Amino acid sequence: MIPQRIGLQGLRARPSCSLLSLRTRNPGILRSLTSTAQRFQDVFHAQASDPSSSAVLNSLKFPSRIPQTLTEKIVQRYSLGLAEGKVVKSGDYVTLSPHHCMTHDNSWPVALKFMSIGASKIHDPKQIVMTLDHDVQNKSETNLKKYKQIEEFAKKQGVDFYPAGRGIGHQIMVEEGYAWPGTMTVASDSHSNMYGGVGCLGTAMVRTDAASIWATGKTWWQIPPIAKVTLTGVLPKGVTGKDVIVALCGLFNNDEVLNHAIEFTGSEQTMRTLPVDDRLAIANMTTEWGALTGLFPIDSMLQAWMRAKATTSALFDGKDAADSRFTHARINDLIQNQLVADKGATYAKSLYLNLSTLSPYVSGPNSVKVATPLRDLESQNIKLNKAYLVSCTNSRASDLAAAAKVFIDASTCGSPAKIAPGVEFYIAAASIPEQEAAEDAGDWQALLDAGARPLPAGCGPCIGLGTGLLEPGEVGISASNRNFKGRMGSPDAKAYLASPEVVAASALSGKISGPGWYEQPVGVTKVVLGEGNGIAEEDKAFSIESALDRLISQADSIISSAEQDILGASTPKEETSDDAQTAILPGFPERVEGEIVFCDADNINTDGIYPGKYTYQDNVTVEKMAEVCMENYDPAFGSIAREGDILVSGFNFGCGSSREQAATAILAKKIPLVVSGSFGNIFARNSINNALMGVEVPRLVERLREHFSSQKVQAKSDVKEPAGNKESLDNPPPAQQASPAEGIVLTRRTGWTFLWDVKRSKVVITEGKGGPTWSQKVGELPPNVQEIIARGGLEKWVKGEIGGS
Repeated sequence: MIPQRIGLQGLRARPSCSLLSLRTRNPGILRSLTSTAQRFQDVFHAQASDPSSSAVLNSLKFPSRIPQTLTEKIVQRYSLGLAEGKVVKSGDYVTLSPHHCMTHDNSWPVALKFMSIGASKIHDPKQIVMTLDHDVQNKSETNLKKYKQIEEFAKKQGVDFYPAGRGIGHQIMVEEGYAWPGTMTVASDSHSNMYGGVGCLGTAMVRTDAASIWATGKTWWQIPPIAKVTLTGVLPKGVTGKDVIVALCGLFNNDEVLNHAIEFTGSEQTMRTLPVDDRLAIANMTTEWGALTGLFPIDSMLQAWMRAKATTSALFDGKDAADSRFTHARINDLIQNQLVADKGATYAKSLYLNLSTLSPYVSGPNSVKVATPLRDLESQNIKLNKAYLVSCTNSRASDLAAAAKVFIDASTCGSPAKIAPGVEFYIAAASIPEQEAAEDAGDWQALLDAGARPLPAGCGPCIGLGTGLLEPGEVGISASNRNFKGRMGSPDAKAYLASPEVVAASALSGKISGPGWYEQPVGVTKVVLGEGNGIAEEDKAFSIESALDRLISQADSIISSAEQDILGASTPKEETSDDAQTAILPGFPERVEGEIVFCDADNINTDGIYPGKYTYQDNVTVEKMAEVCMENYDPAFGSIAREGDILVSGFNFGCGSSREQAATAILAKKIPLVVSGSFGNIFARNSINNALMGVEVPRLVERLREHFSSQKVQAKSDVKEPAGNKESLDNPPPAQQASPAEGIVLTRRTGWTFLWDVKRSKVVITEGKGGPTWSQKVGELPPNVQEIIARGGLEKWVKGEIGGS
């Protein structure tokens, strides 16, 4: 199906509202309605809009009604040290104490960092979970030694530990109830988004953050811009949650939700067609969509799933039932105190997808941004070498059942159907309980009878480890989450992603194909998706009601201010948001100023900033780090940039791998501040964690490009990353970065000056000697983040916390 995008032009009309009509709903109170203007908070990644009414609200001393998203409500619960009456919103920096924190095979590197900062005892053992899941097929002495060290450390610290072969950490977090609805749980792994499938706000943290949580129970987080994704219609037979997220990644493929928190929503009828296992698959792959979280509502479908878990626990766990995290009493409490997004909550953007118009989709080859209807690929007769039903995305019992059904349906005269000659089909359950459920149902054996090759419960080919990797020239199809070049083996292979039944059907036929379960509904010719909520004509009444609620919420939020003006309140008037000043901690500069050195390229990755060949050399001096800073981007950078310069670059600066040296090398060069159109999320975290300041000013990048347009970047190429660069076992390869054509200036001294007035949350740019000067508001850098930077980074901050200094 060709996707059909529908804009908001026909849906943006809002009902006219008079003061009289508003007063009839809350009589006796004068409400003043104001138009709102969007303002973005720009410290590191781009922030959600801040309506002017909210800015007024922040200046009031009394509690107010500020509508919050579900994401903001959950973060509010797990934020420490908030001022009385503070209502968190997108863009805020918070000190976060998550409900749980999970680490996997990287637990030992985290433990080494934990011990290196002087910590000896985990702050709250009940907060921490350790799982061994990534390299479970590796029986080498080195790996077994590391696994033993992790297990012994976990036992000594009294934390919950799950050994190799028990399952994938994310699946364990869900099935064991650590990822609980309405809570916030983090992990040192990029697919922590998966917890959103059960209404738990899950997001990834880097290792330094994990060590901080181990030592102090807390770290920092900036609430991302929040996108609402409305699902409409109902999921047709033969279409799965995997098809939903493959379509979203491939059809909204222009970074619409990059570095956003996503909230999925829809009518009760729509959400009933998405079982929890499908939601887990969707939330899991919001990572590939570019998002930092992927949160589903805490609705009746989820509650029924949890009831079933609680009943099973009570029936079969025996004496251990009292210790189970799944109990009906706990679920009752969840329902009685259920969290939902407020009417009128502010979202950075809204997208929608009509599920009724969706058909089976396949991702690839070698990119999640390419999604093709299955039927189009079937006509191309694409031969396969390998098929995989593995990973935390789609290898639960329901997925194994769907794959087994393909072979059972194809069997004839009691003779089991077999995979096609020349095809290898690998299966691995997400966890032992999921495998046992599949075994009890006969599905596991059905797949083995068809010729499938079993692998241990855990990660494996999906992250390029263990048996069955793709060889050069081979074609594979997998139910996992990533298919970029080299992810599942050779970079010269082609990898596709699809639902479990399509993977099984492809293994059966020897080419990309489906089981034939999908029947295109009458009248459906296109996938309907676009901006907005996808509200049909018959549903516009509800949209109007929602618009009214939002207007009233905005009005209510400024009532007291208006009344004070009318009555002549005696309390002194506080500064407006534009004049309000941020408290500056001792040791933190109020102003940062320097000459702009401009690297005009988008997507400069961490290998361009700090070459991978130095990443694992532990004896690199500060002087050497300064020398090689930006070397892969421009070998001349070191001789052009000077101490005290302000480095300005394009968009998505610092994408790619998680190496912290990308931040520390810039500091080694004695550059105190980086400015960009936008930052890669992990680089943004690593920067603050290592005391490098950063601010996003897209307008500055645009002005520099306008001024120096005659020497604009004209070509792109890859900066290749060394094969040994694997700081994290699940890092994506470095993104493309711009490489200017011959004769183009790579690094330019501009003669422009940049001033960041931290106290007033404002930047001032002077465009050369005698040139124009302009200023712009940026997001606040609050005291809790200042403290981390002033102390020299997160590790030194943790040392101070545990040392009482």
